[in-house]
Amino acid sequence: MSETLALDILGDWRRSHDCGALTASDVGSEVCLMGWAQFRRDHGGLIFIDLRDRGGLTQVVFCPEGSEAALERAHVLRTEFVLAVKGRVRARPEGMANANMPTGAVEVEVVEFKLLNTAATPPFPIEDRIDASEMLRLKYRYLDLRRPKLAANFILRHRAVQSIRRYLDELGFLEVETPVLTKSTPEGARDFLVPSRVNNGSFYALPQSPQLFKQLLMMSGFDRYYQVVKCFRDEDLRADRQPEFTQVDIEMSFVDEEQVMGMAETMVKTMFREAAGIALPEVFPRMPFAEAIRDYGLDKPDVRFDLKLVDVTSIVRGSGFQVFAKAELVKGIRVPGGGVLSRKEIDDLTEFVKIYGAKGLAWIKIKEDEWQSPFAKFLSDEERQGLKEAFGLEVGDIVFFQAGGADMVNNALGYLRLQLGERFNLIPENSFAPVWITDFPLLEYDPEAKRWVARHHPFTSPQPGQMGTIESAPGEALARAYDLVLNGSEIGGGSIRIHDRESQRAMFAVLGIGAEEAEDKFGFLLRALEYGAPPHGGIAFGLDRLIMILAGAKSIRDVIAFPKTQKALCPLTEAPGEVSTNQLRELGIKLRTREKDKE
Repeated sequence: MSETLALDILGDWRRSHDCGALTASDVGSEVCLMGWAQFRRDHGGLIFIDLRDRGGLTQVVFCPEGSEAALERAHVLRTEFVLAVKGRVRARPEGMANANMPTGAVEVEVVEFKLLNTAATPPFPIEDRIDASEMLRLKYRYLDLRRPKLAANFILRHRAVQSIRRYLDELGFLEVETPVLTKSTPEGARDFLVPSRVNNGSFYALPQSPQLFKQLLMMSGFDRYYQVVKCFRDEDLRADRQPEFTQVDIEMSFVDEEQVMGMAETMVKTMFREAAGIALPEVFPRMPFAEAIRDYGLDKPDVRFDLKLVDVTSIVRGSGFQVFAKAELVKGIRVPGGGVLSRKEIDDLTEFVKIYGAKGLAWIKIKEDEWQSPFAKFLSDEERQGLKEAFGLEVGDIVFFQAGGADMVNNALGYLRLQLGERFNLIPENSFAPVWITDFPLLEYDPEAKRWVARHHPFTSPQPGQMGTIESAPGEALARAYDLVLNGSEIGGGSIRIHDRESQRAMFAVLGIGAEEAEDKFGFLLRALEYGAPPHGGIAFGLDRLIMILAGAKSIRDVIAFPKTQKALCPLTEAPGEVSTNQLRELGIKLRTREKDKE
């Protein structure tokens, strides 16, 4: 039917309101609305349609009082047809108002309408409650984005970005664009490479961040820079990670940590208030890295709930349970009332921690007359008393333990803590708990490469007086770095940078980057440092992750208009795809045939 319907021309019709704007104060007004038919209800002598656009929904009614001709013609209308309607706003009949709709007190009595386009039946309903697979929704993303909840996410994102821009502009920041085609830099992930046709055999790298360019802008005297910028990292994906993502990148000259953190903290509070009406704490608490690892196992702790980790290594050092007795570190986490967990649930949690390198999960249930556990018989009375005091154990509790290397123990229990927080509903809804993590280690040892590597990046300055420490005791040096964590997600991170050539060369040397390699990779930066670089530092926010938390979305893909899947594929455009042989030949790239591959 839809293929044979004659379409109308918009002509001189102009929208007077969007479909979410009309209220009781508009009763009696003549209006013109345009949008899509969300729902259609035919009551014989009346036809109701919920007309939808980005602004919301308005119920329009085709009835004899409005226009017999419009009512007769409205019988052809179907879901997702595109309409323009003119009519009068009237109050809904008594008892028929819809308090769940902003426009629920009124409806539009249609006098005339235009059919602007027909539509095929969508592959899934255009509504918030939907059971279609994500793959199907991404394939038809332009339909998925019509859903009110998703559309609201992007309105929120727009408001947030505008708030950030206003705030930074008022502080005298300049928005400066940096190159997308650049040179590979060590940012911790693989680069996306772009072959150069005019420089055969050479490659550009898409930027993982504008790190070097923003430092160069400080050396150029720009003083305060920001950019809402696309960044690219070829790394394994998850719910809060994409191969291309957006950063709010900020750099400042003549500042220390306090100034950068103060600026960033106020920016986030302003954005939450202006974009979503949410009041964050007046002052964000601060937590040293060592405390975060000690109590939460992770450097991005979710501090909305308790369940802290407890180090019991000294208590079980001589235990008859050899897994504990020989371990570098033994830590546990007590779950009040957690004894209700079934054996299957415990087995599922055991499989979960194996993701983080654990071989298993030790546990004890505290019962009225016994400690129920596969290893409880190995514990002495003294060890039991020590554990009882360390955890404050009570009947009905369960304690989970990990034993082994520090990194594995902290990671496994840190992520287990988050699982338990969700399982026992310990995380308060609609709450926001920011925390600054400070005093990070400057370096960490890479056992595979058998050398020290930068924990953040090689341009991060050590804390005052520690330049010598990075040579004599690299693992003890602390960085002038800071991360802002919100609800267990890192939303921003930055540091004060090294701003003199000799210190930068010393850092490269500790990282095993010789003079020749440093000149090859960073010669332009080292040369710039010779010409009077100011003290400077900054911070970068992951905008997508920030909006995901602000919107209460479960996945970062819900706040990116056209995202990739967890396999970095785009079901909509079918990217990545093949390119022509001629284009590859121009780039100097030889493509092996399948026959040769088989050989």
